[in-house]
Amino acid sequence: MTKPIASDAQLFKKTLQRYKTLIDEDIAEYSKYARRVTLQQYGADARLETDAFLDVLSRGGKRIRGALVMLGYEMSGGTDLRMIVQAARALEMIHAHMLIVDDIQDRSRTRRGGPAAHVALADYHRQQRLAGDPEHFGMAVAINSGISGTYAAQNILAGLDADPQLCLNVLGIVGQTVITTAHGQTCDIMNEVVADVSAESIRNVLEWKSAQYTVLNPLCVGMVLAGADCAATDAIRDYALGTGMAFQVSDDILSTFGAEFESGKSPMDDIREGKRTLMVAYALEHVSTADQNYLLEVLGDARLTPAQFERARAIMDSCGALDYARAEMKRYIDTALQSLERESARWTDDGVRFLRHLATYMLTRRS
Repeated sequence: MTKPIASDAQLFKKTLQRYKTLIDEDIAEYSKYARRVTLQQYGADARLETDAFLDVLSRGGKRIRGALVMLGYEMSGGTDLRMIVQAARALEMIHAHMLIVDDIQDRSRTRRGGPAAHVALADYHRQQRLAGDPEHFGMAVAINSGISGTYAAQNILAGLDADPQLCLNVLGIVGQTVITTAHGQTCDIMNEVVADVSAESIRNVLEWKSAQYTVLNPLCVGMVLAGADCAATDAIRDYALGTGMAFQVSDDILSTFGAEFESGKSPMDDIREGKRTLMVAYALEHVSTADQNYLLEVLGDARLTPAQFERARAIMDSCGALDYARAEMKRYIDTALQSLERESARWTDDGVRFLRHLATYMLTRRS
């Protein structure tokens, strides 16, 4: 009897779970090693820093960046599972560093259902009755935890059991992506403190801060480690950027209109931080003067109340900003899928099916 072919959704779910399980198991083993070595070589104070980093790393989420490293590798013909899981772990470590820094810059108190690293460390300071300012202590040690974690990740990439030239190429790709992401983050921060924010600036943030980092970079890392050439990585670019930009718009929607912790943080955070999303930009151009003034008043207000947040959210919904963001997300997805179909002959059928569903998943994701 012929075995039925799994749907794209079933394949996506099964493959993503396989990748996540392998990455989580690898991170758990690495964490034991990192804690032991840190304590032996640097003592208990450094262990506190390492624990803070590993706590963020262990919370995981879907491990989409690590999964895309593995997918890019396998769909390009790679077969060394042990090596590529280590590479996936390294990118998840760099992501943990990014989250730690992002939470400090955005003044977020929570991350993935728990306290942000700097908040947990500030709480430790208070519990131990240490001298000085708990908040400053928390931020200082959290920053150091991210620095040590991300350079440990670079060491992992440099020491992979792969062709040294490929490892060097990967380090260059990752390094350039981190540079681009940092510039995207700065652009995002600047958008919060100026009166007029252009659509181009917001789209630059979507590409520089999210799309290149979340989708293009991990896919290229996996593909390069499998020996893919520049033509192959260039061929995935339009798909990756379209999907990555859709991912960020979806994240912005969840961050404001999702339930508590659906996006990994409080739904009030983006308004409290003054983040200029596509929804905010659209609303400011399409609401009454009174509502525009209200939005400008509450955007970036650290003392934002739940009632103020609900009114801001209602304004954005009623003016069509939410529908506009969803339409833009669909446009990015359509562009990504068209590119994927044009280039699909380059990769395995299962890899293409996974990528196809990853793009369409943005329309229905809940977390």
